[in-house]
Amino acid sequence: MNRLLFSFKSLILFICLAVLPGPAMAEPGPSDIVVRFQADLLQVMKEAEKLSVRQRFERLAPSVDKSFHIPLMIQIVSSGFWNKATSSERTQLVVAFRRMSIATLATLFDGYSGEVFKLEKEMQGPQKTMLVMTKLIKSDKSTVDIAYVLRPFKESWRIIDVILDNGISELKVRQSEYRLILKNKGIPGLISLLNGKADELIAQ
Repeated sequence: MNRLLFSFKSLILFICLAVLPGPAMAEPGPSDIVVRFQADLLQVMKEAEKLSVRQRFERLAPSVDKSFHIPLMIQIVSSGFWNKATSSERTQLVVAFRRMSIATLATLFDGYSGEVFKLEKEMQGPQKTMLVMTKLIKSDKSTVDIAYVLRPFKESWRIIDVILDNGISELKVRQSEYRLILKNKGIPGLISLLNGKADELIAQ
């Protein structure tokens, strides 16, 4: 009887412990998002020689989706043309910009020579953004400053821009590159251009 009572009490205790809420998991902050992305990128770089561009694309795609807010980025780049686009055109444009962006990463980061990413600092940016400052340290000790601009979204912080060596932002560069095609051929022309560029890069 005592053994039965002890077993019953143990069962009750186990059930109570099982339903008690554990410590809340902290949401990843801006630096966490950047560090995780750079770690994924570095891993692909280390294996790049064994992988085709398409395989690197497939490896990088999940990390890009978790780290960047592609829809907002292309909305900013396409500016007023985004507002005039149909729902279908917007969807196609996001898909094309995502393909081109990941394909570019898969092409540029095609090897490893002892590079290291170093987190420098996190600081407040304009319009509720956060800046995460990092360095890419090459094997010859030369460095490239890489600043990530992040904004908070419902799901998490997301990267919306990248700035190299304290220069012009990636979004500004893209705006300049796409301005003429948007003016002459609109959103459909840009979709075609981005998909064509992605196909060209992935086929290498």
